[in-house]
Amino acid sequence: MKKRSFPKGFLWGGATAANQFEGGWNEGGKGWSVSDCARSHLDIDVKDYKAQNAVTSADIEEALAHPEDEVNYPKRHGSDFYHHYKEDIRMMAEMGFKVFRMSIAWSRIFPNGDDAVPNEEGLAFYDRVFDECLKYGIEPLVTMSHYEPPLNLVLNYRGWYSREVIGFFTRYVETICTRYKDKVKYWLTFNEVDSMIRHPYTTGGLVEDRFPGMNFEEVIFQAMHHQFVASALATKICHEIIPGSMVGCMLTKLTYYPYTCRPEDVLMAQQMMRSTYCYSDTQVFGEYPAYLLSHFANNGIHIRKEQDDDAIMKAYPVDFVSFSYYHSSCSADPKTAPDDLDTAAGNTITAVKNPYLPASDWGWQIDPIGLRISMVDLYDRYRKPLFIVENGLGAVDQVKEDGTIDDQYRIDYLDAHFRSMLDAMELDGVECLGYTSWGCIDLVSESTKQMSKRYGYIYVDCDDYGNGTYKRIPKKSFYWYKKVIETNGSCLFE
Repeated sequence: MKKRSFPKGFLWGGATAANQFEGGWNEGGKGWSVSDCARSHLDIDVKDYKAQNAVTSADIEEALAHPEDEVNYPKRHGSDFYHHYKEDIRMMAEMGFKVFRMSIAWSRIFPNGDDAVPNEEGLAFYDRVFDECLKYGIEPLVTMSHYEPPLNLVLNYRGWYSREVIGFFTRYVETICTRYKDKVKYWLTFNEVDSMIRHPYTTGGLVEDRFPGMNFEEVIFQAMHHQFVASALATKICHEIIPGSMVGCMLTKLTYYPYTCRPEDVLMAQQMMRSTYCYSDTQVFGEYPAYLLSHFANNGIHIRKEQDDDAIMKAYPVDFVSFSYYHSSCSADPKTAPDDLDTAAGNTITAVKNPYLPASDWGWQIDPIGLRISMVDLYDRYRKPLFIVENGLGAVDQVKEDGTIDDQYRIDYLDAHFRSMLDAMELDGVECLGYTSWGCIDLVSESTKQMSKRYGYIYVDCDDYGNGTYKRIPKKSFYWYKKVIETNGSCLFE
């Protein structure tokens, strides 16, 4: 019997985001971003995502008044990749990474977003990062916008609600594509583009109190429309400047099962899945799906478009579909479901708990089979290559007296998900370009703003308050993942 392994050329690697990892937030000419004003949530229930994402104008003013505070605003320091990038990339190379997913901080290139001229120090920093990756044969996979619009666009333009931001973004895209055309082939436009409906501040720079008397859901969808047009234009720009480049969308893969076989629960699961798919549907097919247009009509939501918007979206769809997958959830019709159903936290959501699944330290339910289900659903729907760009286990890691970190629980999680991923490819015919596990080096969690929620193969000596040496320490999973990559996954089946 032939030994199982992943296809030749499969891109193994890891993923980070500048706003959670990079640090150096006030160095090299970088401007303020929305994430530099993202306060830690150590004083709130980490499962209360609505409270976490309720950012007000007063919150921003408070953040601006304390530019020295990296304790309450941990994204400002992140994992200090800004000063450790050579060491970090060397350690990725030691694991055998084929690809490194990262993001460019928009405000490091255009500090205010609307600047006429880019910041050369910022451009030069990413030159050094990409050169370091290419030195080791690591392909950069670059997200253009990952939860950090420049703050000036919030304060003076009301974020992505403003049509003008499309032009600012395309200027930024032209700049980075031109600068890095010989260094970056794989690009993503907006990270978890669907997340604007759940946390509009980090994704769209939208602050509800800046839209008095307006239907805020309509504001969000108007901003979303502007991002759809901008994403299509970014795809056009990238293809024109970098022949052979590939541009993907990036979706939060929220997978829902009906809590029971009651038709009401099945319908609820279908509706909840559609509430996420509508964003990738638009980017893949280049037009709004009929069910989203029905939602607009039934809820009095009016989207303002310019004459060529629909034609632009249709002409420049994405080349592949990337997504994050951490867990699955259940859904139940509130009209027929019992009142005492347990709930479980997830990736910026709270949903009905699945009684058949274990959970992480943060309550996210662990479901490897759900990854296969998700891959099949996405590939059947889009018939475009997939790329798993976020997946992993957030856990509390302890450094032992001998300096080692035994994270066997992470190895077990990843082993099960890798097997499920290969099943989707081998047994179900799914085309998948690669896999980048989230937070391959420990970083500040987006959902809770904690360092203690660790995902990495590499430990960073930094606590939730920014204390520590920032020393990098390989975990047990570091050596395990190295072998997985070295054998292209065949070691999973020994």
